[in-house]
Amino acid sequence: MDSIKQAAELIKNSNYCIAYTGAGISVESGIPPFRGESGLWSKYNPIILDINYFKQNPFTSWSVIKEIFYDFFGEALPNDAHKGLAKLENAGYVKSVITQNIDNLHQLAGSQTIYEFHGNSHTLACTSCSCSYSIPELNFEDLPVLCPKCNGLIKPGFIFFGEGIPQYAYQKSIEEAKNADVVIVIGSTGEVVPAAYIPRMAKQNNAKIIELNTEKSMFTNSITDIFIQDKASKSMNLIIEILNI
Repeated sequence: MDSIKQAAELIKNSNYCIAYTGAGISVESGIPPFRGESGLWSKYNPIILDINYFKQNPFTSWSVIKEIFYDFFGEALPNDAHKGLAKLENAGYVKSVITQNIDNLHQLAGSQTIYEFHGNSHTLACTSCSCSYSIPELNFEDLPVLCPKCNGLIKPGFIFFGEGIPQYAYQKSIEEAKNADVVIVIGSTGEVVPAAYIPRMAKQNNAKIIELNTEKSMFTNSITDIFIQDKASKSMNLIIEILNI
């Protein structure tokens, strides 16, 4: 509880607190991480998310993409860690959420200012005419998914291997890191770059780093000031309780 109290105190006294989240925050919502022993890449070949492979083998890629991101992930709901960040934002403590995740759970939980480093699976676009679509507007029964307007290949709105980080999210994340005096890191291993540079950049600007993770990460022994090793939902509920939100 000492680390929880210290974390709550840092958040309470912060001038500009931001959150940085990775796949681990969504594990309690039933979404497995990509990496690790039980990760998605232990079951599926990551080449299906290579942009060149996708364009050359759209049916093969879309068959797996539909199974992972639209059949399985589509049923996931925000957990108390997502909801807790939204409560912290609503109370004026958290200014923004920078996330590696593409699952839309921060939006569903009620967070308003979100910078999606890797895009979002809930928006899709045509690779030919660039028209944008939401999930209900498209037919996922006939694969690959095609554009209703031009019959071009539809691509999910998250970045594939071989694509660059969305420029707006990248620039805003850097700005937030430079402004932050406290960063709440949740569920990130710290292995995926350039996303992992964001908390490190904040640390270089003298921000305090609070880390909520079930296991130690690449951040823990290098930049983390307060490490809370437990389920994120449990830790977040305790912080919310102490702050009386």
